[in-house]
Amino acid sequence: MVRAAVLPAVGAPLEVTDIELPEPGPGQVRLRLAAAGVCHSDLSLSNGTMRVPVPAVLGHEGAGTVVSVGEGVTHVAPGDGVVLNWAPSCGTCHHCGLGEVWLCADALTGAGNIHARTADGTELHPGLNVAAFAEETVVAANCALPAPDGIPLTDAALLGCAVLTGYGAVHHSARVRAGETVVVFGIGGVGLAVLQSARIAGASKIIAVDVSPEKEELARRAGATDYVIASDTTPRAIRRLTGGQGADVAVECVGRPATIRGAWDSTRRGGRTTVVGIGGKDQQVTFNALEIFHWGRTLAGCVYGNADPARDLPVLADHIRAERFDLSALVTERITLDGIPAAFDNMIAGKGGRALVVF
Repeated sequence: MVRAAVLPAVGAPLEVTDIELPEPGPGQVRLRLAAAGVCHSDLSLSNGTMRVPVPAVLGHEGAGTVVSVGEGVTHVAPGDGVVLNWAPSCGTCHHCGLGEVWLCADALTGAGNIHARTADGTELHPGLNVAAFAEETVVAANCALPAPDGIPLTDAALLGCAVLTGYGAVHHSARVRAGETVVVFGIGGVGLAVLQSARIAGASKIIAVDVSPEKEELARRAGATDYVIASDTTPRAIRRLTGGQGADVAVECVGRPATIRGAWDSTRRGGRTTVVGIGGKDQQVTFNALEIFHWGRTLAGCVYGNADPARDLPVLADHIRAERFDLSALVTERITLDGIPAAFDNMIAGKGGRALVVF
């Protein structure tokens, strides 16, 4: 039996309880978690904004050490460090064939599997495939990526979502070029990764926007040159900071209609807006037909940073080892499994960066 944070039903509080994991079957890996990040997507799963089968063990950003492997697994072995990949690509669907592995049609099929059972026999699903809010988990082999050398597993946990998403939003979706100006809406874990990635890309001015004045120090440590408290006049403030033009690139990490619209309005004519945040299906963002023509802006969604972990993890590891990217700058709190509900409350209140469950 291992301890895990279980979502018994959509909208219900998480329950930290003992669960029973099976031994890994063919093509599976069992690992002991070192750490797991608490992501806004976990909150979205718990409140029903995103839907997965329940009851479920949540948690999708983590790293740990392989305990045992099933038949046919050869790329990792007991004792190896691994980073969890919550959205593994199948390699055969239409999108994978186009090289768009982040849009794989079969990436989340594992979320419907039976992952474990509680002491009373209740069947549990694995959240977003990997069930990282647990002392140990069993995952499909393609969800376990060899951890980069020289990076502690407690830090490497962040690579599985926040860092890949933030880095990819800058380098693959927005394609920030050296000398461009970038504005980032929402300074949580992903937003902090976006700031650092914009700095790596050589952005000349990096403007952080958030509702919380307390996040300014975090933002500036991550690379922000300017900080703006979010309000109805934010686009006007961005134009003042960019010579009246607006930013070349805006990255929205909140997922609310007002911030998506604010990010769009903060970009220059011909600018680019990338939306990383996940909003609800009933929330609407509106534009008039004339402004779409006149402004010539690009609005793009961004799934998992449009990243390919096999391609991007080695690049990120080089940046981390060279101290160009500071993983510790994302973490504002280290907690236990019992601290996850409070971390959810902090996210709702707009407090802090990434909370990290350390086992």
